[in-house]
Amino acid sequence: MSTISQLPRLNDYKVINRENVNEFLKKGHTLIHEVLSPEEINVYRPVIVNAAERYNTEKRKMAERDTYGKAFLQIMNLWRCDEEVKQFVLSKRLAKIAADLMGVENVRIYHDQALFKEPGGGPTPWHQDQYYWPIDTNNTITMWMPLIDIDVDMGMLTFASGSFTKGAIFDFEISDESESAFDDYVQKGKFPISRAKTMKAGDATFHRGFTIHNAPGNNSDKMREVMTIIYVADGARVSPPKHQWQRNDHAKWLMGKPVGELIDSELNPKVL
Repeated sequence: MSTISQLPRLNDYKVINRENVNEFLKKGHTLIHEVLSPEEINVYRPVIVNAAERYNTEKRKMAERDTYGKAFLQIMNLWRCDEEVKQFVLSKRLAKIAADLMGVENVRIYHDQALFKEPGGGPTPWHQDQYYWPIDTNNTITMWMPLIDIDVDMGMLTFASGSFTKGAIFDFEISDESESAFDDYVQKGKFPISRAKTMKAGDATFHRGFTIHNAPGNNSDKMREVMTIIYVADGARVSPPKHQWQRNDHAKWLMGKPVGELIDSELNPKVL
């Protein structure tokens, strides 16, 4: 096991290509290669995997779960549980990429989540992340980083390019219902469908909170290990929760801060 003092700090800045910024602004998503080097991801992978295994609470067999439960094992806010994961989640390199893509000076953590899609795990239905978030800005972004090399057969993140511009489209959580409604919307809107054929461990996609996206099932015999971090632009405020899911998020990730106040609780540290 590595110790915190041996882990790469990840506090240096990575200059991103203008093409990535332009793609993000136009499509609402972009893929950046080698955000972490092979050496860095090889050190951090066991740290994140071990923490995810310790804090995973899903004990049901696959057949006993609903569509959401079959899509992935979801372990949230590992940075609050594990000091080594905290060093990854609060790293300045990752936060600076998120800030540069959104064109803001600083970002805060909304929460992290490990998303592990088991062998035989089902597809992740079309959805919009920000449907769940009581936040008053569209300047939100999710980083999605595989911890191992992955391909389409393992459940590659798939985007409806340009679909972020109209905010929340439907009042659906991730479900069979959301898959059907969004699939119809994406087809009628003729949004280009975009996904990488392969990603190396340490590559990362970044997508806006309202970018519609999904992922196919994992048809391989390997766990699809992915770590995500959700960032919100510094200066964002709490918006009135629109439904029960946002009320839950308001209490859980924003510590119940009053509507209209800055998102700056101890769960939402400024990173840069």
